[in-house]
Amino acid sequence: MNATTHHWLRTLALMMLTLWPSCVFAADPALDAHSYPGPAWSPYVVGAGIGVLSWLTFYFSDKPIGASSFYATVAGLIGKLFARKHTEQLAYFKTEPPTVNWGFIFVLATIGGALIASLTGGEFVNEWVPEMWSARFGESIALRGGVAFAGGVLMAFGARLAGGCTSGHGISGTMQLNVASWIAVVCFFIGGVAVAMLLFHV
Repeated sequence: MNATTHHWLRTLALMMLTLWPSCVFAADPALDAHSYPGPAWSPYVVGAGIGVLSWLTFYFSDKPIGASSFYATVAGLIGKLFARKHTEQLAYFKTEPPTVNWGFIFVLATIGGALIASLTGGEFVNEWVPEMWSARFGESIALRGGVAFAGGVLMAFGARLAGGCTSGHGISGTMQLNVASWIAVVCFFIGGVAVAMLLFHV
């Protein structure tokens, strides 16, 4: 892709991002960030907050928001406990030694933030099997846990293979108008829709 094409793609994407919210709100005035009708936090306010968080992350740490490296870090920390010499000899951990770094803390803080949001937004639920799942596959906790674990493994593998997850590509990458990140996000949605259709509509 030459410089001119790349410039026009970035310009077009920026225009779409600028115009999209006004088009949505013009089509449906009820979608107001300050009077969201649901019990949860307004997704528009939260989305804007994530954008500001991204700016601050780049400004203070010069790093993009991302979560997929957390899995590798945890695996490395566990590996150091049980097989320190072998873990330290792995090519990845020679360049990325597993430590409790800012990315590790970021994911822990994200989990804590999700808990706070669910409690203050009135959406905290204590259930092992979601209603939508049980209506389709029954109340088996083992089945739900097994499928969730398998999905998590595939998600982590895919994120590491793609060089980023929904945070790294979907937030940080798209915000910088990175073409590879936009392609990755489109693939995320296609994959999610396809799996949802297979699980709940086939």
